[in-house]
Amino acid sequence: MSTTPKLMPLAVALFALGVVAIVAMFVAGERGLPVWVFAAGWLLAPAGLALGVFSAVRESRTRR
Repeated sequence: MSTTPKLMPLAVALFALGVVAIVAMFVAGERGLPVWVFAAGWLLAPAGLALGVFSAVRESRTRR
């Protein structure tokens, strides 16, 4: 039986990419970045966080 959730690495990767995009927005300022960087910052970090919470809850329920 595996104790590592299968979705958690994906959640961590999505969250990390979102945080990198957010940091890039602060470093570069409002101008000079493509739209996809702003979209990544707004969408990937919350999606990664939600997937991580979902994965943790799902894993805790299957262990009972």
